[in-house]
Amino acid sequence: MSGYCEETRGEEAEDGGRVLRGPGWWKPDADTAFIVTLHLYIALCPITSRSSRKIKHFKMRKVDLCLSSEGTEVILATSSDEKHPPENMIDGNPETFWTTTGMFPQEFIICFHKHVRIEKLVIQSYFVRTLRIEKSTSKEPVDFEQWIERDLVHTEGQLQNEEILACDGHVTYLRFIIVSAFDHFASVHSVSAEGMAVSNLS
Repeated sequence: MSGYCEETRGEEAEDGGRVLRGPGWWKPDADTAFIVTLHLYIALCPITSRSSRKIKHFKMRKVDLCLSSEGTEVILATSSDEKHPPENMIDGNPETFWTTTGMFPQEFIICFHKHVRIEKLVIQSYFVRTLRIEKSTSKEPVDFEQWIERDLVHTEGQLQNEEILACDGHVTYLRFIIVSAFDHFASVHSVSAEGMAVSNLS
């Protein structure tokens, strides 16, 4: 029978014939089978040693990206009051705020020091009438493009709370421009950005 060999020392089949096996066939014992299985498992498993895997993945987690505790900074503001500096907008304290001290428009720029993806913005302010937000994905605060513009409603005696669902929210810098106000002065109490860090600036 072509392609097969007879096993001369094999057990007799029930009908008295010889047992036929395929070419190169052997019957491993239990120890041999375990060793073969172990070798196959090691060969098929991916290498997990630290030396062979040096790719660093940025930890993805949703946070308030605008908090100073996340490394965010206000790098420019057109008004500055010693009692109400621009850093108050991102310190996480609802009792502090930044106030304008001159004519409009007024603006400030927030730097994230990394690439981020924003899903929602929340701005708490007072007396702001028209707010324009521009974004940049550059390593430096340049090449801003208009992103969002809103006319806010004046709320007598309470803060304006403007929530904005963000589309195409990949940014490195945000520029906030207070185009006009309901009074001679306006204040921004907090700016928060829900989202996640994507990668470091390289």
